Amino acid sequence: MGLALVVVLVLAGVLAPLLAPASPARQGPLALAHPSAAHPLGTDEYGRDLFSRVLYGLRQDVFATLIAVPVGALAGILIGLASGLARWLDTVIQRLFDVMLSFTALIAGVTVAMIIGSGATAVMVTIALVNVPLFGRLIRSSVVGERQRDYVVAATAIGSGRVRILVRHILPNGLDPLIVQFALSMSTAVFIEGGMSYVGLGIRPPAPSLGSLLQGSMNFLAQNPWYAIGPMAAVTLLVLGFQLVADGLTASLLRR
Repeated sequence: MGLALVVVLVLAGVLAPLLAPASPARQGPLALAHPSAAHPLGTDEYGRDLFSRVLYGLRQDVFATLIAVPVGALAGILIGLASGLARWLDTVIQRLFDVMLSFTALIAGVTVAMIIGSGATAVMVTIALVNVPLFGRLIRSSVVGERQRDYVVAATAIGSGRVRILVRHILPNGLDPLIVQFALSMSTAVFIEGGMSYVGLGIRPPAPSLGSLLQGSMNFLAQNPWYAIGPMAAVTLLVLGFQLVADGLTASLLRR
């Protein structure tokens, strides 16, 4: 169920130009209109179709998540594997991860936005940075747990180098927790994008994002509660889908 939900939402975002009944930027005379056949989720304060804006906001979330999480995961895995090359390097890397984990996602987002400015790039950089220590710690645990195993000792005895052992032997045996973490990180990335856009550090208006749509709806809840329902439902279902995928992967891996 989780995978089906994620696939449907991802496809809805990717195919937003085909599915949206109107341009997300096109203004109309019907401001804060209630849902109708022409506007399934109503309109915002500028008369823009909310269904179209939710689809395009979902598209922004999907693209940011699918780009930033793999980048952060890859960087974390490479740095975590490097901790197995030397004890002093392991100490340096662990202290680096401690510093990175001391920052909450919002503080990291504010810091990134101060350095490079707000926008989609700031969102993706923040998501990637938040994920680096998570994946790095996981693969480092695998390095520590696996390097005394018989197959690693045997590979060392026949002259295999440390890099080869890490990449060819230890990494494949540490993939299970990384796969589960990847699904969890996807759901967290949706929250990060939504939170940064909500406080004005993410994707800039008039480009739609789920976070900015939620922020824009706060002043009009009494007049048009449907304004908030669309983006809120999209965020909830996307996060729920990734969480269900993570739960399913965990259960499947435990049965192996």
